[in-house]
Amino acid sequence: MKYKVNLIIDAEEDLFEIYKYVYLNDSEDKAETLYSKLKVMCNSLENYAERGHVVDELSELGISDFYEIHFKPYRIIYQIIKDAVYVHCILDGRRDMQRLLQERLIRNIK
Repeated sequence: MKYKVNLIIDAEEDLFEIYKYVYLNDSEDKAETLYSKLKVMCNSLENYAERGHVVDELSELGISDFYEIHFKPYRIIYQIIKDAVYVHCILDGRRDMQRLLQERLIRNIK
C-alpha cells in the first residue's frame, strides 16, 4: 500500500533545528547531507510505513499508535491514519526521550 507522507509543523521544526545545529557545529555540507538523508527516510514511509515499531516510551503511557524508524541517532516518530503517514517528530535518540515526548504531548494537547 502506498501512503501519503505528511510532516507536521513540529517535525519540520525538528528538521530545521537539526540542520542548524550541524551547520553551526560542523559544516554546511554535512548539514545539507544529513537534512537530505532524513527527508529521504521520512519519504520512504510512503512505501514501507509498516516497518516501524511502536515507540517504547509512549507504549509505557498506554499510547500504541505511534511508530518509529531510526536513522543514525535520530528517531523519526510517526502515525499511520488510513492511507496517510503523519511524521510528528524527528528527535536525537541520545537525549532524554521520555521527557521530550511527554513535553511534546503536553504542548500539542493545549
